[in-house]
Amino acid sequence: MTSKAGAKWLEVLKPGDSGFEKAWDSLCARQAAQPTESQVADVAERVSQIRAGGDRALRSWIRSARGLDLDRFELPQEEWDQGCEAVEASDRAALGKAAMRIREFQRKRVPSSWEMREEGGGSMGQRVRPLSRVAIVASAEGFMTATDLIMKASPASAVEVPEILFAAPTDSEGRVRPELLMAARIAGVHRVYKLAGPEAVAAFAYGTGDLPRVDKVVLGEGSELEIARNALSGVVGFCGDSGPREICLVADKSAQPAWVAADLLAHAESGGRAQTILITHLKGLLTKVQDQLVRQMKNAGELGHAEQSLATAGTAILTPNLETSMALAEIYAPEKLVLAVESPESVAKTVLNAGEIFMGHYTPPAVGAYLAGPATYRGGGGRARFESALGIEDFLKRTHFVKFEPPKLRELGAETMRLAELADRPGHGNSVELRLQKIRRARREREQARESEL
Repeated sequence: MTSKAGAKWLEVLKPGDSGFEKAWDSLCARQAAQPTESQVADVAERVSQIRAGGDRALRSWIRSARGLDLDRFELPQEEWDQGCEAVEASDRAALGKAAMRIREFQRKRVPSSWEMREEGGGSMGQRVRPLSRVAIVASAEGFMTATDLIMKASPASAVEVPEILFAAPTDSEGRVRPELLMAARIAGVHRVYKLAGPEAVAAFAYGTGDLPRVDKVVLGEGSELEIARNALSGVVGFCGDSGPREICLVADKSAQPAWVAADLLAHAESGGRAQTILITHLKGLLTKVQDQLVRQMKNAGELGHAEQSLATAGTAILTPNLETSMALAEIYAPEKLVLAVESPESVAKTVLNAGEIFMGHYTPPAVGAYLAGPATYRGGGGRARFESALGIEDFLKRTHFVKFEPPKLRELGAETMRLAELADRPGHGNSVELRLQKIRRARREREQARESEL
């Protein structure tokens, strides 16, 4: 195993070498920085104050922490309009195209309600309805980009959630970035509020008066937002970003070293929490990628975030063959899997655990981050084993319904009572038996009535 040194940005691991298993287990464990006790206590205090004090507590916190004295939290329509007008036409067009493509992708898979009927008077099915109100909450540090917002709001807009709210970060003067306001408008956001961070999550979870209570909060990236999610789980629904950012790029002989290096650097721009992994079975390709990283670092100017990320979480794994590379990628279950291989379609069919798959040499992850169509997956830490990308399903409720007429209950009542007995739930069995008794009485009365007519 070779450590990072000199001009080599990626630490190289090789299966079979001494220490590989321990290093690989550490990579898969994703030991992200845990919040301190004081950070958790700080968020808990904010949540408690806002729950008890509503708008007054919220204004007090924003005044002391952000230095803003807000008469109202909701952004006035005139200010929203002015922000949109400040966006250059070319940027507006690019954001509009991104919103169009993302919305079209989401609309192709909207589930519908359905019902089935059975002989004897049984009917059952599923009703699908959008949530009534959702809020997208950005970190107070302003990590959310315009395309992040479009990807979070568009699925809700695609299923016609009646109220889509956005808690936006502001500058020291209380202004929201124009590109965020433009993104909010074209993505279908109905109202924008001048607050962000855990206090916004708490306000929407409980409702404060000026801020309505919502059914679900869509989180942006930020450690304080993750703390708020843990503190308010069960009070309001959550979806959105979670865990560190991560990419796993699998490359074979067809890969272009410069392109591979560029994709790794692009991901490393996310900062120190971003985990960047290259897996290949070609030593020569790995060497060329390392050289390209050095060259592109020098030519790109200021890349402080990328340098920090690669220095702490940049890894290359040199395997014996492509099959081993893919097996390791499957175990790792990355947020983003890039297949820089000769036959990406056939290789992708073997993948079970990946949040997003970018197939082929002309599909850089950047297109997925901005306007390809699918909402970018933000769930690192191995969550790709059991989670999916943000989509319309996150903004829909599925309600199952069932109705039995007397003949159907008579048909299935005995089996229902038997299963209740097996489950040691006599009350369940009794609730069926009482109804069966009435059905039997009614049947006897009908028979008696027919006999009397004869």
